[in-house]
Amino acid sequence: MQTTGVLPSQALRGLVESGAITARPAVLPDQIQPASLDLRLGTVAYRVRASFLAGHGRTVEDRIAEFEMHRVDLSNGAVLEKGCVYVIPLMERLALPQGLTAVANAKSSTGRLDLLTRTITDGGVEFDRIAPGYVGPLYAEVCPRSFSVLVRPGMRLNQIRFRNGQSVLDDAALTALHKAAPLVSGTAVISEGLGFSVDLQAGRDDLVGFRAKPHTGVIDLDKIGHYPAQAFWEDVRSRDGRIILDPGAFYILVSREAVTIPPDYAAEMAPYLAMVGEFRVHYAGFFDPGFGWAEAGGAGSRGVLEVRCHEAPFVLEHGQIVGRLVYEQMAARPEALYGTGIASNYQGQGLKLSKHFQMPCAESKLP
Repeated sequence: MQTTGVLPSQALRGLVESGAITARPAVLPDQIQPASLDLRLGTVAYRVRASFLAGHGRTVEDRIAEFEMHRVDLSNGAVLEKGCVYVIPLMERLALPQGLTAVANAKSSTGRLDLLTRTITDGGVEFDRIAPGYVGPLYAEVCPRSFSVLVRPGMRLNQIRFRNGQSVLDDAALTALHKAAPLVSGTAVISEGLGFSVDLQAGRDDLVGFRAKPHTGVIDLDKIGHYPAQAFWEDVRSRDGRIILDPGAFYILVSREAVTIPPDYAAEMAPYLAMVGEFRVHYAGFFDPGFGWAEAGGAGSRGVLEVRCHEAPFVLEHGQIVGRLVYEQMAARPEALYGTGIASNYQGQGLKLSKHFQMPCAESKLP
């Protein structure tokens, strides 16, 4: 294994065996993904007045005592209500070796439900960032934005990726990689990562995306392929390659480009510069080795975009750059790639809602 890079699945198992990652109950084999570990909700959720970070020298438990409104027992399932903020202790905890850092992010299905989920730690001064040598518990801050959700202990809303050293590819290295193994269909826009744009050019019909309905029922996160898409989403259609984003609304759109993550690399989706418009793209940012890789069954995989508009209506046009992928070297190639024998939900995807919604209503406009 190289001295630097994102740790692959086999190294994650080593961290579990060495005690750097512990859990009650023990970590399950299927929590380990090609380049990340799924994290599980514990048995209680604390409804708090506001989002917070622990801050230097303070624990999350202390801050919960300051801001707690009430606690919710998740043992038999409980609803997390839209617009509320909850802090949930996770089953996993860390004892990281010095030099090993970690970054967390929402899982794909979590982001596609507009379920804002961030990881916080004792002494933490940033969301989703775990300092080298951190020893202590992990917590998920969960804020349902569009839909109320039913959750239970053991559910996996977020995931964590471990890094040894600094392995982000600069523009020169990314350009060289693209020449050796094309990372994107069409022209590569490389500037502090690989730029990607939005697809608002309808195919056989004028459907270009989905917008969350404001008043819906509860989504049970254990129910896969259960809910009719029309009950929760309205179609977004365009005939002129543009749409107007409404303030406060949440959209599912798709990238114009098909994206590839070669087996020896991982990627993270980062928001584009704030100056380009009044919106944010993507809550769920991890792309695993093998995503979009033809040999792993992913040829033509698009990036699904989770878009929330801010204070002012904004015109979004076909081909507009809306985000970038930051690539990192893996410390070693994972034993299994995304989509290859691990039941990946979004390999080969086009415009697609989360796995909770019935098909074919929730999927169209395949590349």
